[in-house]
Amino acid sequence: MNHLLIQASTPLCLLQDAGRFGVRHLGVTQGGAADWLSMAWANWLLGNSPDAAVIEITLGGLTLVAKADCTLALAGADLAATIDGQPLKPWRSFVLKQGQTLVFTRPLSGARAYLAAPAGFVAPQVLGSCATVAREQLGGPDGFGRGLVAGDELTYAGHAGQLRELPCELQPVFSANPALDVVMGAQMGAFSGQSTFDAFNSAWTLDTRADRMGIRLLGPALVYQGAPMISEGIPLGAIQVPPDGQPIVLLNDRQTIGGYPRLGALTPLALARLAQCLPGEGVHMRPTTQEAAQRQHVVFMRRFVA
Repeated sequence: MNHLLIQASTPLCLLQDAGRFGVRHLGVTQGGAADWLSMAWANWLLGNSPDAAVIEITLGGLTLVAKADCTLALAGADLAATIDGQPLKPWRSFVLKQGQTLVFTRPLSGARAYLAAPAGFVAPQVLGSCATVAREQLGGPDGFGRGLVAGDELTYAGHAGQLRELPCELQPVFSANPALDVVMGAQMGAFSGQSTFDAFNSAWTLDTRADRMGIRLLGPALVYQGAPMISEGIPLGAIQVPPDGQPIVLLNDRQTIGGYPRLGALTPLALARLAQCLPGEGVHMRPTTQEAAQRQHVVFMRRFVA
């Protein structure tokens, strides 16, 4: 097995995979990579399964040292990565030689980078996944929800082929003010007409109150006029509207049930884009239908068949 030594880390550097499924009836959330798309591309660069375990690096602060020559892949945000001081751009696989140091410092574009290893990093499987969910104390390098810390050694057992780079036309662009597609929800008709107009015709700003559970959006207050709700299951990307009218997009580490009305839910591609936004950045919401979102997703997933 090949080894990588963690020399420095932050609580936002986590082992992730596609997450846990079939366990929400137990009150266990999904977890998994916030930007599933960048994770999939990082694994694609090495010929891995799209859901192989990777390191999710949020905002930087991670330093690794190779204990042996290894081939890795990087996708997602540009966190000003360097190898022994030389810049390393994302969307490519690369060789890290024994003794070389890989450093992620700060976001230049995007928020989350994904580092993949051949066949995925080895970690304990908890309920079918190694995804780190600190709140539930599940997953991670020890199986108890811990993030990566200095002194950890990560291993992988796969073998890489030739180095690859994602073609420019396939590389996601983290441009300003992205439009996020929303599949409208069951309570959509219970919001005031003005609120429905405002939701899809206003600029929304990401609040500093954001983590892997959810992201609050700041903008015009949305007014719900329906009857009180009984708590119900919450899908990934659900847009809940609490009494203050400021919507919250629920992410991978969300609670499993909730009783606030929902405007709708972001599509998977919109969720991946939102995961790369920083607090203070602006977004727009754009309505779509479930059928259109599914067609778009199927067409997009065909890109990984190569």
